[in-house]
Amino acid sequence: MSTSAEVGQDEAVERQDERGRGGTVELRAVHYDDPVAMYLIEQVQQEYVVRYGGRDAAPVDPVEFAAPHGLFLVAEVGGTPAGCGGWRVHGPGAVEVKRMYVEPGFRRHGIARRVLDALEESAAWAGHREMLLNTGGRQPEALALYARAGYTPVPGYGVYARSPDAVFLGKQISQQQEEVDGWAS
Repeated sequence: MSTSAEVGQDEAVERQDERGRGGTVELRAVHYDDPVAMYLIEQVQQEYVVRYGGRDAAPVDPVEFAAPHGLFLVAEVGGTPAGCGGWRVHGPGAVEVKRMYVEPGFRRHGIARRVLDALEESAAWAGHREMLLNTGGRQPEALALYARAGYTPVPGYGVYARSPDAVFLGKQISQQQEEVDGWAS
């Protein structure tokens, strides 16, 4: 039996099928330890190594991304892994976005925005009202994406709370806002 949050998550994923570079962009909800997810998570970790000199030190438990308390999405284009992202509960009414990533050959085609939109919609369906995230100053593409999506500075948290390179952003979300935008029926 599905909860309304799970149904909302499924609807969010289904509505994200659109044409992308080389084929249809399909978003699938998977377990954090799914082989495709693990491949993409390793790619984002390598991106952190290149940009910051090391892997993300924030602790992550794969269980945190399991419905109804979290969600992890992979984006595929024509069956090829193209990107990923997830959310996990951060506190009452708030979730944290983690592991947003798009493979270099698929960048600048709107995949990250599609993943982010689906994460926001599914979190709203699950009853959360705030999205939080931590990114870094050496990720101008991510900063631009989040600014366009309406994210603004919030107080730091976690292992990077005092890091000079860390950027903490947040956004209020609501199911009603999504309904106005035409996503919910």
